[in-house]
Amino acid sequence: MSATTPKTVLPGPYVPEKLGAACGDYSLSIIWQTLMFFLPIFYTDTFGLSPVFIAGLFLWVRVIDAVTDPLCGILCDRTRTRWGKYRPYLLWFSIPYGVSIFLMFTTPDFDPAGKQVYAAVTYTLVMLLFTVTATPNNCLTAVISDDHETRTSVSSYKFVFAYAAGFTVQLLIVPLVQKLGAGDSATGYRLSMGIFAVISIIGLLITFATVRERVPPPEGKASVRQDLLDLRHNRPWLIVFGLALVALIYIAIRSASVAYYFKYVLDREAQMGVFMSVGTAFVLIGVLPSTYLARRFGKVKVMQVCMGIVLLSLVGFYFPGPDDMVALYALQIVFSLASGPMFPLIWSMLADTADYSEWKTGRRADGLVFSAGTFATKMGFAVGGMFVMIVLGWFGFVANEAQSESSLTGIRLSMSLIPAAVVLVGMVGFARYPLTNAKLTTMAADLRARRAAATE
Repeated sequence: MSATTPKTVLPGPYVPEKLGAACGDYSLSIIWQTLMFFLPIFYTDTFGLSPVFIAGLFLWVRVIDAVTDPLCGILCDRTRTRWGKYRPYLLWFSIPYGVSIFLMFTTPDFDPAGKQVYAAVTYTLVMLLFTVTATPNNCLTAVISDDHETRTSVSSYKFVFAYAAGFTVQLLIVPLVQKLGAGDSATGYRLSMGIFAVISIIGLLITFATVRERVPPPEGKASVRQDLLDLRHNRPWLIVFGLALVALIYIAIRSASVAYYFKYVLDREAQMGVFMSVGTAFVLIGVLPSTYLARRFGKVKVMQVCMGIVLLSLVGFYFPGPDDMVALYALQIVFSLASGPMFPLIWSMLADTADYSEWKTGRRADGLVFSAGTFATKMGFAVGGMFVMIVLGWFGFVANEAQSESSLTGIRLSMSLIPAAVVLVGMVGFARYPLTNAKLTTMAADLRARRAAATE
């Protein structure tokens, strides 16, 4: 590579564009955080569904996602418009996505069978529309720059906004439901989610308007079969996909358990929002040094250390009693600080695996690569939420009743040892990840030289 080879394809992205990119993550996360923390308890305590039906619903829709998510990635990779490959999906589908959210949190006056059908249809619709907005939104990380450190910076902006969305949900959803519903939680959820749906639409449109796609696709066209074969032989991608899935499963298990833990184990439901918001605040603090830590120590080492701390803190959650709030908050802070860098690094590493594919094969399929992140998000949420529903059913949970000792034990396990076991699996799988910072620098130099040669 000559000294005149540019560091990136085009100048940028600068801070305003990074902020614009982050708005899409805020929009998607304000909904997704609500689903993780409140959809299970909304379905059981307000909508009136059984934990067994909810677990089955979550699992069935993941079967659909296993087909639709990669199809969406393949379609995005082959889209050609004056706005680029990925941005137009945010324009086309933001409004349908917002409307579907409002419908899902509407409780119709149906009999039990009718409610099950309504929940199945609306939940499936939300997941499909989440796919066609989240997948292209995630792909923007890979095409906004060809520099792996810049991508980590962009990912950090995006996840600061994503966790800020969680902060919004945790602080506002309970008081909003109570205030707008005036004692009727069904009305409260419907109106609150109507507000969040409008916010989601606006944020996605801001991302569409502000972000630019800079990394050009390689010359030539690969078949769908070839893209899938490339993905199957991309070992770094397989490892990152497994890591993302594991990370989202443990987050989903714990997130779905918090509401039950505070309502039934601690009998402190009013304090739930404060506890969750403290966690999110410290996650945000943990996100801020992600770019520096990745540059200084390498993404692999930072990820390994963070996962180890998360594992130990989750184990610790099993031991405090209902009155040990200081210990619970201390563990929440440690858990959150360690969790902060993990997801920016995961999404940055997904972009790196797209570079790896291009470096090895001369082909790249960012949409297909990032469809893994979308699928992992939904699969993690579904498996985690399904697992909590199974545990609650197994240990004898009964909604809106005083719980048995067995039921309380199940809730405590879902807050601690069960997600800790999931993290341990992830640590073992990630141990063989090969893309160190030195390897990424070599790959980036080779790819820039190839692109420069192709334009001569």
